[in-house]
Amino acid sequence: MILLSAVVLAGIPMLDTESQAGADASAFEDIDRVQKANYVTEHYDTSQEDSNRTLATVYVRQEDGDVLSKTSLLETLRYQRDVLNNDSVAAVLHDDGIADVANMVAVGLADDPAASLDEQIATLEDASPAAVETQIESTLSNQPQALRLLPDGHDPSNTTATDRRLLVVLNASGAAGGSEGVFDRVDAALYETAQDYSDSGLFVLNQFAYAEYNSHFFGEMVWLVLPAALVLILGVLAFTYRDLIDIVVGMVGVLLSVLWMFGLLGWLGVAAGLVSIVPVVLVTGLSIDFGFHVFNRYREQREASRQRAGDARGDGGIREPMNRGVRLVATALVLVTVTAAIGFLSNLVNPLGQIRDLGVSITLGVIASLLLFVTVVPALKISIDGLFERFGWDRHKRALGHGRFLRPALSRTVTLARRGAPIVLVVALVIGSLGAVAWTDLDEESFQQPDGEVAEWKQSLPDPIGWDTHPVAERLNHVQAVYQPATADDAFRERILIEGDVTADGTLTDLQAGVETISERGVLLDQPGVRAVTSPVTAMQALAQRDPAFRAVFEDESRDTDGDGIPDRDLKPVYDAFYEADSELAGQVLERTDGEYRSMLVRVALDADFADIDQAVADLEAGADRMEGDSDRTATAVGSVAVNVAVLDAIVGGILQTMTIALAAIALVMAVAFRAMHGSATLGLIVAVPIALVLGLVIGGMYLLSIPLTLLTALLMSLVIGLGIDYNIHIGDRFADERREGKTTVEALEAAVTGTGGALLGSTLTSAGAFATIALVPDPQLQSFSLIVVVALLTAFLVSLLVLPSLLVLWERYSPEAVTTEATAESLPQD
Repeated sequence: MILLSAVVLAGIPMLDTESQAGADASAFEDIDRVQKANYVTEHYDTSQEDSNRTLATVYVRQEDGDVLSKTSLLETLRYQRDVLNNDSVAAVLHDDGIADVANMVAVGLADDPAASLDEQIATLEDASPAAVETQIESTLSNQPQALRLLPDGHDPSNTTATDRRLLVVLNASGAAGGSEGVFDRVDAALYETAQDYSDSGLFVLNQFAYAEYNSHFFGEMVWLVLPAALVLILGVLAFTYRDLIDIVVGMVGVLLSVLWMFGLLGWLGVAAGLVSIVPVVLVTGLSIDFGFHVFNRYREQREASRQRAGDARGDGGIREPMNRGVRLVATALVLVTVTAAIGFLSNLVNPLGQIRDLGVSITLGVIASLLLFVTVVPALKISIDGLFERFGWDRHKRALGHGRFLRPALSRTVTLARRGAPIVLVVALVIGSLGAVAWTDLDEESFQQPDGEVAEWKQSLPDPIGWDTHPVAERLNHVQAVYQPATADDAFRERILIEGDVTADGTLTDLQAGVETISERGVLLDQPGVRAVTSPVTAMQALAQRDPAFRAVFEDESRDTDGDGIPDRDLKPVYDAFYEADSELAGQVLERTDGEYRSMLVRVALDADFADIDQAVADLEAGADRMEGDSDRTATAVGSVAVNVAVLDAIVGGILQTMTIALAAIALVMAVAFRAMHGSATLGLIVAVPIALVLGLVIGGMYLLSIPLTLLTALLMSLVIGLGIDYNIHIGDRFADERREGKTTVEALEAAVTGTGGALLGSTLTSAGAFATIALVPDPQLQSFSLIVVVALLTAFLVSLLVLPSLLVLWERYSPEAVTTEATAESLPQD
């Protein structure tokens, strides 16, 4: 195993920690919105949507100051001068340059639109504060574009503000034919220069700011979580093992399991990615669980061996109990590994490559744990115990669950099953059903955005444990809250595809009514000088203003029966004239194939104030419904926001299908395995049933804890299956073996619950405690992840001790099948 470990661990240098597999486009082709979005790409000229400009934004914020003061305006002009001295910035700067209120004010004071940046700075330096304030008022009142650089809703008469922004306009194709990474160098220049002016409130939110934030966040997370997790894990291990040597040996197995997982990922070419912390934590918890069962069974077997032989020490008192314990516990561990792998590998049907990789990673880690904890760990254990006992140190320890305090507590669950099994089952079904019903009421979010807030007590902890806040997350939320997109290119741009008879009377009137419906719902971008809607109507209106020949056709009163300025009958000649006058513009909003008009396209820029994506899509759909009118036309929202909502719905629906298939597969495996091992397929089904209950309880816990359905939490739903099956198998398998030895139902349950239940308790305390420490991290994604796993572990433990014994009692009472009771002298209870 040492040699094999060396080979496996050689794969770690080959590990891909950067690759992030995206979604398989083909997996979503059956979604209507995806199909129609592809249709738009195939049939419309979208090249004009790709502007030859790209914007980099620099923000100025002074919570207790005035960013429109003379001093602040001068600072941003000097910032511009320093940035423009950078060769990379100068090489890709667009002719539009930098848009800043400071430039507008300085040019106004100089009364020279062509004033250079140095001249602007000199003019502003010489101007009196009163003159500057007067010029600011004039600029805000007469230049609407200046208001785009200020927070949403800023009053033009107000010459003070706490926030504003600068727009650095770059050539989108500036790097073409030039050196690679030019825009990275631009971002670096903007970021580093803003750092020099941070005292004046300047900052940027680009890749370098996020990279620094992520590095800071990871460091703080390690120092906050790792000490707490280690203290908790070691405390539980000390309580469970009550032996330092066993703790060290067990942790060696845990560490090797994680390293094996990464080595196997490297050899197989499976990406670990940025979310590798998830399989690490899960594999750590599962391998600790394996260790508890191996060590607990060894202690039970050694105690039985001593009682039979009266041998207190010696090699014969170590090897044989370990041999028996491992040989017998291995059947349960193999079954746990197989069923857990089914739950984890069910994610192979997930369209997101990252989630598929997670399922593979965890499965490899569990398999590695199985191999190591039935080979390396037992070998280390018997070698160390044999060495110490040769020097006179008795290594005999009592198994957890057999103590005078824990044994009575665990035994009460058997009493509950014996006296009230039907009641327990009814209560469990009611609670589980209520939890499952809560699935439809869970909120759906693509991603949980951190708000940057950190509890004061976390910041008050002594260094290095104390959490030092970083401004990026709070700044991002502030920017999103106070600003509207400066241009339509910066906003979420959605599309509505109208198909069918688009030449029918009333088509354009219905289209405009749909746009007005969307506008009335407040989701359209409302910025001075920014066009929020591009449609056949707006395109024709714009063309009519500059083309007299087309204007005559478009404004023909015979085609406008209601006098609203929009043709509502005899539309085909209007479309023909539109294409004849400007085919390029017409091709962006109107599809003509083989001389027939088959569809229309409406583009809208969304307001930044919408907080609920689902509601924004619902507002777009309301407008689309109005565009359909009473005809056979169809109108569908097919922009990125609408498609993402449809994809998330598909993934959530896929999770339900995945869980159903996984549950069915596990039930089948359990039935076959228990039939082969214990002569009863129905017993295997009974042991598998509580997994569904655990799922229902976890869903109910998500509802009560207000945990939304995201791509990550939806993934965890399938992982719950892999986590929840573990405990039930150990209890069910131990019960069957005790019955095979001829014990009564109650005696078998007593042995299973007190013997195996002790190991399960240690495993639950360790794993749930470790995951609970992750909830200390001020990040909603990680908090949701940790809480779901904690709820899953706790409910799985409680169900295995409270519900499963009652199911087993009822199974014994009413099932026509029975456990094979052909015991041999050598047979011993399995774990």
